[in-house]
Amino acid sequence: MRDESLLLRHLSLLLVAGFVLVPLVTVAIGGFKTMGELRVNPFGLPESWFPDNYLSSLFSQRLWLSLGNSVLLALGTVVLTLIVSTMAAFAFAQIHFLGKKLLFSYFLMGLLFPAATAILPLFIRVRNLGLLDTYWGVILPQTAFGLGMAILLLWGFFRQLPEALWDAATIDGCGYARFLWHVVLPLSRPILATVAVFSLVHSWNSYLLPLTLLNSSRSYPWTLTIMDFAGEYSTDWPMILAFITLTLVPAVVFFLVAQKQIVAGLTSGAVKG
Repeated sequence: MRDESLLLRHLSLLLVAGFVLVPLVTVAIGGFKTMGELRVNPFGLPESWFPDNYLSSLFSQRLWLSLGNSVLLALGTVVLTLIVSTMAAFAFAQIHFLGKKLLFSYFLMGLLFPAATAILPLFIRVRNLGLLDTYWGVILPQTAFGLGMAILLLWGFFRQLPEALWDAATIDGCGYARFLWHVVLPLSRPILATVAVFSLVHSWNSYLLPLTLLNSSRSYPWTLTIMDFAGEYSTDWPMILAFITLTLVPAVVFFLVAQKQIVAGLTSGAVKG
């Protein structure tokens, strides 16, 4: 019975892995095909491998320029999200003040509304602030829309910290700021890595906000640079697939490096005293 349960678990994991890997492998292999072969054989292996799509993308200026823009937007979003959500979650989890539950619910309401519902008033506000077609004009909205999930994850971790930690810190004359910096943050590396990865992936794959708030092609992230391969009468799909594969590599590498921290952050949820 135990062997059957283990076999069923492995088959389920293989099925889920297949749903994830098959599209990624198909995209990567499609970048080695010509346009004609991609139309005739979109899912199979190419008859003759055609690396020119990858080479032309790899040595093109627009790839590295778009990757640099994506990195700037992602790093700004991650850093700002971690700073704001950490302080907010710590206040909600460890400090008692009037209206805490109401304010916490207000932040979590952001999980109910996608960015598309507020794109018009957001565009007007960013324009009035003079941040249109700037990196900050994209970083700030991305941070705002990601705060709900980030605060929820960090709050779930902070509220389960042992009260003995705060008692010991109080005896040593430690205030809230020092307690957060010297005690809580060193214990929260797994959950901070989890929030950082979620924020980075959300920013890296963001399309609607940069499309609405950026006008200059030199400021475009990789998600908008793909439009350069689409013409009025035809689209170079093999080049697009090669370009997408190359731009996904940094996100995959970052996820693999932080994988252990992510798993620990999602599964621990508490500090054992």
